[in-house]
Amino acid sequence: MKAFVPLADGFEEIEAITIIDVLRRAGVEVDIVTLASMHVKGSHGVIVHADLFISNVNAGDYDLAVLPGGMPGSRNLQKNPTVIEIVRHLHEEDKIVAAICAAPLALQEAGVLTEDQFTMHPNVMNEVPLACTNDRVKVFGNVITGQASGAALTFALAIVERLFGAEKVAELNESILAAL
Repeated sequence: MKAFVPLADGFEEIEAITIIDVLRRAGVEVDIVTLASMHVKGSHGVIVHADLFISNVNAGDYDLAVLPGGMPGSRNLQKNPTVIEIVRHLHEEDKIVAAICAAPLALQEAGVLTEDQFTMHPNVMNEVPLACTNDRVKVFGNVITGQASGAALTFALAIVERLFGAEKVAELNESILAAL
C-alpha cells in the first residue's frame, strides 16, 4: 500500500504530519512529494523534507492520494496540473482520494466531489459550487474529506479504517489513545 501526499508551501502542519504519521503507523508507505523545493515550509514556519519531486511521480505507483490543507498550500495544490491529474487518475481507478481543510478545492478542480457528500473548512465552502456537509469527516465511497486541522486525527484514522478496517484502527489506538 502506497500513498501520495503532496506538500506545497503553506501546507497545514498539523494535518500533514498527522496524516503521514498515522498512515506510516498503519503500515502504508508514504511518499512526501514536493511541488518545488525539497524543503517545504508550512503555514506556521515548520519545514518538512520531502521524499521526491512531483516531476518524478507516476500516478500508477499509488493506492491513494491524501492532500493536507493550509493556506496558501491548498491553492498551490489546486493550481498544480500534475496534482489534479494524479487525483483524477486515482479516482478513476477507484482508489482513495482524500483531502482536509481547504484541500478539497483540489478535489473539486479534479471533478471528484459529489453534492452533499464531502466536507471542508467553512472559510472556503463558498468557492465550491456544490453543497457540502458540516461533518468533521465525511467518507463517501473512495472520497474522504475532513473539515479542519482539529479533525486531522479522526480524518487520518478514517483513511486507515477505509484501507484496513476497524480492527486496524483499534490496534493503532492502543498506542495513540485517540478519542474514538
